[in-house]
Amino acid sequence: MQRSNMPTTQWQAVDPASLNIDAEKLAELDSIIIDAYSNINGMVVVRNGYIVHERYYHGYGPEDRHHVASVTKSILSALIGIAIEERYIKNVDQKVLDFFPDYAPDSTDSQKQEITIRHLLTMTAPYSFEDWHEPLDRMCMQSDWVKYTLDMLGQKGQIGTFKYSTAGAHLLSAILTRSTGKSAREFANERLFTPIGMKDIPDYEMKAFAFEDLFGKDVRGWVKDPNNNSTGGWGLTLTPRDMARVGLLYLNRGSWDNHQIIPKTWIDESTAMNPNQYGYLWWLREVDGVFAYAAIGDGGNVICCIPEKNLVVAIASELMPNPRDRWTLIKEHIIGAVI
Repeated sequence: MQRSNMPTTQWQAVDPASLNIDAEKLAELDSIIIDAYSNINGMVVVRNGYIVHERYYHGYGPEDRHHVASVTKSILSALIGIAIEERYIKNVDQKVLDFFPDYAPDSTDSQKQEITIRHLLTMTAPYSFEDWHEPLDRMCMQSDWVKYTLDMLGQKGQIGTFKYSTAGAHLLSAILTRSTGKSAREFANERLFTPIGMKDIPDYEMKAFAFEDLFGKDVRGWVKDPNNNSTGGWGLTLTPRDMARVGLLYLNRGSWDNHQIIPKTWIDESTAMNPNQYGYLWWLREVDGVFAYAAIGDGGNVICCIPEKNLVVAIASELMPNPRDRWTLIKEHIIGAVI
């Protein structure tokens, strides 16, 4: 794979044709997005480390941050990898309860005591709620989100069965803070965001718990819980360019401007295909011989990396229920534009 020449201080835009991309096909994206993907607010397409397409809609621009919802999970995965490399955390098989010695589980709850960081990263820890019916609103009403989640952890089901959990990702944020002494936001600003040329992300404290307060356009920075843990499963705001930078960092196996930000092995483990099609908080997809991995958030927020094409697609969207699948747009109109 060709390494990017992208500097950390500015973006370079080039003629798509110079990178073997059909410029006319890319130009069709505007009308397609306006007609069929009306909640997209911004898109950045990067090939070989250069911007080949960048568009904004509904009055947004390059400096506007968007709440990227569950894309936050994939950012947290990167932070866990960095923390392991820096020996704050032993490895992915360290037990979750190691980090919460003040939590007293029921002595008969042996399953909870066997759950590891790997289970949280791969969404293979059991919880009491039904699949895809996680009571996130209930967690947000608690005075202690971490205790609430630890109480749910290990209840019903078996370790190893895929069950998507935003609360589990929040536990990873708390583990990061317990091990490093810094919030995920602080750790990210120092070890991830600043090194790849992003601006610092500030704290954001919710004032209420209605939908708009949790996920609306007025959310800023990175949301934190009542005990100052950065939300692990949602609550981060990024610009489309920020999203593209993260995708490019992953595409380059954790290297930026000749500096290794995330360990190569972590990138490889995080994006290795498996039966669940879910790595370390990254979704995996292979269709018609094209492999891609993606950070995906509600509303159609996406960082999609296509290694074979050296391509990153970042899409920032307004949150809405049941948005049109971004993969169709990416596969047919972006990957399809690569000559």
